This record gives sequence, C-alpha cells and structure tokens, in this order.
Amino acid sequence: MAMKDFKFYLDSISEIGFVEKASNVIVYVSGLPKAKIDEIVIFETGETGIVMSFTSEVVEVLVFSKKPISHGTKAVRTNEFLKVPVGPELLGRIIDPLGNPLTAMDDYKKPAESRGINALAGGILSRKTITRQIETGIPAVDLVMPLGFGQKELVIGDRKTGKTNFLMQIILAQAKQKHICIYAAIGKKRLDIKIAEDFFKKHGILERIIIVATGSDSPIGLSYLVPFSAMTISEYFRDAGYDVLLALDDLTTHAKVYREVSLLGKKFPGRSSYPGDIFYTHARLLERAGNFITEKGEKAITCLPVAETTQGDLSGYIQTNIMAMTDGHLYFDSDLFAKGRRPAINPFLSVTRVGRQTQSTLKRSINREILSFLTIYEKMQNFSHFGAELTESSKITLTIGEKIIEFLNQGPSTTMPINLQILLFSMLWNSILQNKNIGPTGTDVNKMIEKYTTNSNVNKTIDKVIANAETFNDMLKIIKEKGDQLLVSLKA
Repeated sequence: MAMKDFKFYLDSISEIGFVEKASNVIVYVSGLPKAKIDEIVIFETGETGIVMSFTSEVVEVLVFSKKPISHGTKAVRTNEFLKVPVGPELLGRIIDPLGNPLTAMDDYKKPAESRGINALAGGILSRKTITRQIETGIPAVDLVMPLGFGQKELVIGDRKTGKTNFLMQIILAQAKQKHICIYAAIGKKRLDIKIAEDFFKKHGILERIIIVATGSDSPIGLSYLVPFSAMTISEYFRDAGYDVLLALDDLTTHAKVYREVSLLGKKFPGRSSYPGDIFYTHARLLERAGNFITEKGEKAITCLPVAETTQGDLSGYIQTNIMAMTDGHLYFDSDLFAKGRRPAINPFLSVTRVGRQTQSTLKRSINREILSFLTIYEKMQNFSHFGAELTESSKITLTIGEKIIEFLNQGPSTTMPINLQILLFSMLWNSILQNKNIGPTGTDVNKMIEKYTTNSNVNKTIDKVIANAETFNDMLKIIKEKGDQLLVSLKA
C-alpha cells in the first residue's frame, strides 16, 4: 500500500499527536481528536499502525513493527484505512499482509489496485446454494466426506497429525484444475513457509498460488492481519471470475495473537483469557467466504480454516467457536495417524453439512455404502480385539475393511481424479465379492492416475462408463461386464 510520508500528512491534516505510553505493540497517542477506528497512523520514525480504540484523551494504536516506539514520539493520522494490494501480479509470490514481498524478488511489481481489508460479508441476495462438488483428489474426502465449492470446512486435530500436508494436497488438486489458491500462514516458522513454497514449486503450480504469511518472529500486529488480508485477495479473484480456495493455517494461532493484542490493550478477558469479541472477529472473517452470484457468473470462495486441539479435545473455546460458524469439520485423529492412515481423518467424528447435496446419485450411494461398511468394520475390529473366534463372514468383512482402508490412504503428493476413484473403488468392491485378485491399490495406482490424466481415450472411456451408471449397483454391473477390460487399459 503506497503511503506518503509523515510531513505530507502533518501539512494536509494539521493534527499532531504524541505518544503518551507504549505497551509493547500497543501505544497510546494524545492529540488526535478526529481519529477513527481502523484509521492508519504514521509516526515520525516511519512506523505505521492502526487505531484499535479511543477515549476522550488518547487513541490506542496497534503498531506494525518490532521496533519499540518511545514516549514523546510524534504521530499523525492519515484519513486513510488499511488496504492490501490486489491483482494478478501477486500470483506465485510470498507476501506479508500489507503486500510487501517476504523473499528477494527482483521482478516483483506491486499491483496498482488496493482493497480495504475489512470489507463487509456479502448479503443473502448475493449468494447461491452450494451445488458443485470440489475435487480434492483425496478419496477419503471426495467419496466419504465430500466438500462443495463455497463451503467453509474446519480442519481440526492435534499437532503433527498431517493437517498442513492435507491442505497442500487439496491446493495441489485445485491448482491443477486452474483454480486460484491462497495459503495464509499465520505466525508460522520460516522453515514451514519455505517447505510450502518448495512443495508448490516442485509440482509446478506456484503461478496459481499466493502465500500470505508472517513468521513466528514477525510483529503480532501483522500476524493479526494475515487472514483478513488473504480473504480480501480471495474476494478480488472471485470478482475477476475465478473459483478460489483459501486455506487459513491456523486460526488457533490467530486467536492467541488477538488475545495478546487485547490483553495489552487492557480489554476485559473472558473465557481462557480470550477477549469477548473473539467470536465476532472470526465470524466476520469466515462469513466473507461462500458461493456468490458475481458479474462473471457463479463463483465461490471455499475456505478451509485450521484449528489445533490438545489431546483430541474438541470442546475447546476457539475450536467450538469456529465449529459454530463453519459448514462442518474434518477431524484428524492422532491415533489413526499413529497407525499410518494418511490423511488421518476420522469419518465418524467428522461432519460435512452441505457437501453431500453436491453429489450425484451414484456418488451418494457409494458414500452410504462406504460409511455403513466402515461402521460394521469398526465394530468387528473391536470385537476381534477380545480374541473371540471369528466366523467366516466376519473374517471376510475384516479383509474387505483392510482393503478399503488401504484404498482410502493417499500419498502426500498424489491426487486422484474423482471418476478414477469411483472406478477403482467399484473394482475393489467387486473383485473381492467375486474372489478375483485384481487389487487396484498399492504402487500401481500412480501409474493408473498418470494413464487416466494423460491418455484422452482412456479418460473418455472411464468418464462414459461412470456417466451411464446411476447407482452403485449399476456401476457394479458394468464392472462385472467390463472391469477386466478397463483395468487392462489403465495398466497398459
């Protein structure tokens, strides 16, 4: 955001303030009687900040700098509000929430257009029912916990359970489909931001992605702005005619940052010392996502906020707050992660409120089949732990269950097109029932994905087969007739 200097605003506005007190990133300035909430304030040392609140005597300013502001420093208000540069120039870049590059980029040209970061969420008349399924390329989501374009789905779980890797996979799948992806890294380690950048570069999708980030050593004022800035950039691309995927990693850190800012600003602490307006702060952010009617047609901002739990406790204050304002959650179970499940999503503790309405009849019938079977499989597993002698049918159920779990596992860098998921799952189901040893799992899967994505004849044949099947039973009949032939064409 292009700003003039201290002297320009002093001459044009003719109000000068003085720092009366400084409390880390919060400073109190007297002498600015016409200051407004969220207005930018410039100090004579060159630092900037925004007005958080005011009394009749002083204005409370949140400063975007690690350098302390000393008592008596002069300050002026600017009559301008915080904006972030928006435009296609940001694609492939890593920026801070003010639009400044975080890595050395000689060819970086700041966009000419800017937007205010605190835009109001669109009303009900600008929205449309979510009807399109988002392809994540992950069978455990696409077939079991489907998501729709414009859905707000919380990704929740303990630390180190694969949540960020999961976001990378979805971003990979969406970028391959030519959608715009924005990854907001809030107070992350610089190494984690670099790992994300390297992942996108390795897969050749960086030109479809914008990383808005602050490091763990960045000023907390900047970390507070990251999700709002990322959402504003998402809105620009939505209005430009793109479907946008926004990953907010993570809002638990953001809540801690806002708690720190609030406690320094002497706001009254509530539950777990969080300020009373923490729900409002996150709700006004997440409500800006959704499926919208724009001048370019139906376009969506799909939002995946992340929340961290402690020892699998889903009843934490911030976690339940975000659950209340999203359309469901994907729960990453540390026990499943320890067993080697990737992604470690627990389908029985996860919820998708609007995802299933985006599915075709075939996908819905597969979804019901998998969920009901996994329920039986879990019960059977618990039963087998007691060392009871199992019947033949129980053994078959456990064998099928293991194959399905193996099929739902997904490597960190692979994404599987949804029609291929349906075909391979139907083959897996049918091959076991017919006692055939087809086994569409394991190392062959990557070759099949490559064949499906690169060979248009194979692609069209499979898509046609799936288009002709209305229910899962129809699909199984087709597989019985043409399954071997289709498998040969995929493996050839």
